[in-house]
Amino acid sequence: MRRTLPLALAATAVAASAMAASAMAATAIPASVVAATPDTVRWGPCSEKAASSRLECATLNVPLDYRDPDGRQIEIAISRLASEKPSQRRGVLLTNPGGPGITGLGYPAALAASGLPRKVLDSYDVIGFDPRGVGRSTPVTCDLTPEQQKRGNLPPYAHTAADVAREAGNARTVAEQCASSRTAWMHPHTTTANTARDMDRIRAALGEPKLSYLGASYGTYLGAVYTTMFPGHSDRIVLDSSLGPGGYDVTAMRLFARGLEDRFPDFAAFVAAHPEYGLGTTPKQVTAEFFDLAKRLEAKPVQGYDGNLFRGITFDALYSDANMPQLAKTWQTLDTDRPTPPNPPLPNMENFMSARFSVICGDSRWPETVREYQRNVAVDRLRHPMLGGSSAGIGPCAFWPDKRVEPPVRIGDRGPSNVLMVQNERDPGTPLAGAQKLRRAFGKRATMVTADQGGHGVYPFGANTCANDAVTAFLTTGQRPARDLACAAEPSR
Repeated sequence: MRRTLPLALAATAVAASAMAASAMAATAIPASVVAATPDTVRWGPCSEKAASSRLECATLNVPLDYRDPDGRQIEIAISRLASEKPSQRRGVLLTNPGGPGITGLGYPAALAASGLPRKVLDSYDVIGFDPRGVGRSTPVTCDLTPEQQKRGNLPPYAHTAADVAREAGNARTVAEQCASSRTAWMHPHTTTANTARDMDRIRAALGEPKLSYLGASYGTYLGAVYTTMFPGHSDRIVLDSSLGPGGYDVTAMRLFARGLEDRFPDFAAFVAAHPEYGLGTTPKQVTAEFFDLAKRLEAKPVQGYDGNLFRGITFDALYSDANMPQLAKTWQTLDTDRPTPPNPPLPNMENFMSARFSVICGDSRWPETVREYQRNVAVDRLRHPMLGGSSAGIGPCAFWPDKRVEPPVRIGDRGPSNVLMVQNERDPGTPLAGAQKLRRAFGKRATMVTADQGGHGVYPFGANTCANDAVTAFLTTGQRPARDLACAAEPSR
């Protein structure tokens, strides 16, 4: 499951009640509409082959449109890894692995298998779910063709303004397909705010007065939106590897290029220390090799690897230190035109991409003119040349229908101080710069722990015990560091 975190880029208190009223007024949906009488959740075995035998699953009906709570309903698939120590259980810990578009049903079992401490597992029923539009919840589609799926979620690297204009046609086609698909009725309602409302329905259905939360990557924005909309129902909120306060918007997309360049020196140092790869003996030489390989593969792909796929697999692999040896070997084979390792298609790519477009395009407004994307590409290509020509490029959100069901949720500092943010300093997917903006937006509501390490995701996957212990202490005791904490680098496990 740890491998799923980077898939969004693969292939390529006192104020609590007042805050609740304010947030819901801003979204034009009364809080009473969201409240739900506890349902009887009928837990049964999960059919996922990789799931823990202790993992149970169920489904819950929720409104498609919370402005019409008795109208059309959709299903949300949920899972539970129950505490085995009822006397120590303090509530539920809802989890989300990121995305958007990624299934979360198996995440509780994956967390347990990846080292989630026993005292956390004893303290909570760990809850997973497939967000609306995803997986075993009622899914969305954009009827994406295999070729469109192969293109992935990042636009091709644009070297010129003409490249951006050429890609605009592909982006418009995808947007039109989403708007005319057989699930077009779902797309306007497949948003982060509605997923947060679904989370509160899950809480109510489980009979819990509050929920604690552990969310990674895009899941940090989902958690931030939830605790903004439902501060009185929020217990201990952990946000791991955070997007900025605008969520997965055009700013976040452009930050990926900075994230790669924040992270790449770690890989360059690794390769330089292993001359057997033949990719350079200094970080400077390894960096030059990146640009040389990208240029050569753009001119002449090798065994299906072109420049865009090369950039994509490099970015993707740098989400984890453990991937560096294999990435270096892949570079080596591409450099020498030897047989490359298989690059199989990702499972359920169509639904993943469709749900992702639905959420990110529906959550916020994106630039709508080709000229603005051309300007952004020109700036980012110079500022962050490794990926800027791609991450600043044009996508389907530029042509998404203008009508939005509601405005974005504004993340602010009103509400209880119950948020712990944890962040790697060199995170390619959610760079530190974006997390720092969210920290400032939360103000007194949050405390932030940064770890001097690279990669995407801190808890419980990372090697930094200082950061991991801070999260475990908060989840099990409610105690956070007295102030923002910087954890020094530690040896890899």
